[in-house]
Amino acid sequence: MTDTPRSPSASGPSTLPVVDLSRFRTDRARFLGDLRSAAHEVGFFYLVGHGVPAGLTERLFTVARRFFALPEAQRLEIENVRSPHFRGYTRTGTEQTAGAADWREQLDIGRERAALTTPSPAYLRLIGPNQWPSALPELRETVLEWQVEALRVSREVLRALSAALGQADGYFDRWFDDEAAIHLKVVHYPPRRSTDQGVGAHKDYGYLALLQQDEIGGLQVRRDNGSWIDVVPLPGAFVVNIGEMLEIATGGYLKATDHRVLSQPVDRYSVPFFLAPRFDAVVEPLPLPPELAARARGVTQDADNPLLAAYGENALLGWLRSHPRVAERWWADLSPAP
Repeated sequence: MTDTPRSPSASGPSTLPVVDLSRFRTDRARFLGDLRSAAHEVGFFYLVGHGVPAGLTERLFTVARRFFALPEAQRLEIENVRSPHFRGYTRTGTEQTAGAADWREQLDIGRERAALTTPSPAYLRLIGPNQWPSALPELRETVLEWQVEALRVSREVLRALSAALGQADGYFDRWFDDEAAIHLKVVHYPPRRSTDQGVGAHKDYGYLALLQQDEIGGLQVRRDNGSWIDVVPLPGAFVVNIGEMLEIATGGYLKATDHRVLSQPVDRYSVPFFLAPRFDAVVEPLPLPPELAARARGVTQDADNPLLAAYGENALLGWLRSHPRVAERWWADLSPAP
């Protein structure tokens, strides 16, 4: 396996690469090269050939719009401050990214699991049930059906990445059993000036994120030179990005890239899915082939966002930082630092 180094341009890529997942089983060698290049050089790519039915995606966005159109009182029945597990509805302006309020409202959903009776370490307190609106029972069925598909696709991408890095397809499988800490967000961005923060610049702290966005733009990815790429919606495609756990595992060969969402003058809807391992997963260095190891950039060092190899600790830091109202109500024993 070889990777031919490319001469970097002054500005870096101007758009995201497109990766066809159906080629993993039919054109494996070339597919793995394309995937490896996208994940190493950009950390973001469009994903087509994933097999998720278009009808399911349409139903997902239909039910999302219906939820956010409910009267505020019905949405607040499942507000996330009622959940020590950070599940449920978040009002516009109450989640924070990079220390500033995000202009979005959302519904956080994970696996359907009961809370543990004696959760220890502290991050196991994140395990618990979802909250669902009584006024829209079809939301639960549709979202959980889509969650199954998103999990299938993201696991396939992770297996392909493992192979692209010189490992067996199932290298990461032991961390992704029925206790894996997957979760998704159903998100509405209310209209606002396009220069304002929809979501501030950040990286995702799991293994992979898989985004289904509507036809309205706003997502941007940071280039190496600090400028931003507009991620124009591509019909039928997911947007996939590398999370911090894969950056740690590969010593920076794969990159978790800063991204943000700018507000738009019209309503925007999206559903990001986050592929995360068991909370007790500890990221171990992946034995890269020498030609890839030579191009590893090292793990990002950021005093404001330390990357922890223990996934549960990393995830808990992120939740506490992003949702101060929930942290104050349910996690005061750990504040300010878990």
